[in-house]
Amino acid sequence: MISMNDLEEMKEKQNITGLINALDNSADKKIREKAAYILGDLRVDSCVGNLINSLNDDYWPIRKAAILSLGRIRNPEAVPSLIKLLNDEYWHVRENAALALGAIGDKRAIDPIIESLKDGSLNVKCEVVDALGNLGDSKASEHLSKILNEDDFLLRACTVTSLGKIGDDIALKSLVNSLQDDSYFVRVNATNALATIGNEDTIPYLENALNNSKGESHEFEIALKKAIESIKSKNR
Repeated sequence: MISMNDLEEMKEKQNITGLINALDNSADKKIREKAAYILGDLRVDSCVGNLINSLNDDYWPIRKAAILSLGRIRNPEAVPSLIKLLNDEYWHVRENAALALGAIGDKRAIDPIIESLKDGSLNVKCEVVDALGNLGDSKASEHLSKILNEDDFLLRACTVTSLGKIGDDIALKSLVNSLQDDSYFVRVNATNALATIGNEDTIPYLENALNNSKGESHEFEIALKKAIESIKSKNR
């Protein structure tokens, strides 16, 4: 019987055959789970098919481990199977499916991930928002902008960061509006996102926010000053 120590030894020796055998055939679910993680650590592209098969395992931590490893390997062959897991019964699995799809960056995932913005789990939603930012497709901008009306400030903060990665006209408008968000954390992230985009048309909005801040948030004011200088230097 394979032990955890055996798996560590296989990892050290990069015994891929032994790790795949453990993943496919061990009766111990913890061994299968650990083997899945290790194969991801080693970025073993030849095991993608085995990891995809593990996405059907009855034990959800194994599905999660296989998802994370597929996200690290970034082989687009896994995308259709990962998309299906956006509807898994366990939020941990759905969350990490979105993470992996964002890491792989395949455009086939955009529409299914946008649909996952309807997920009832805040954890999943945050990861979905992040994935859409990583995918960087303007198709997501309008959907992300609607998230800025939600109550959770951390979700809004994640959303403005993702909009900054997309950087289209809808994103710019939403980010400018977010300079007046109730949460200083959201305002700081929106400011940093505008600095990343570097559109000089946003400078008056940043300057107005700075003038109206009145010392309310030192961190916000610092971010605004840095953003203004950054954008001006990019456009000189």
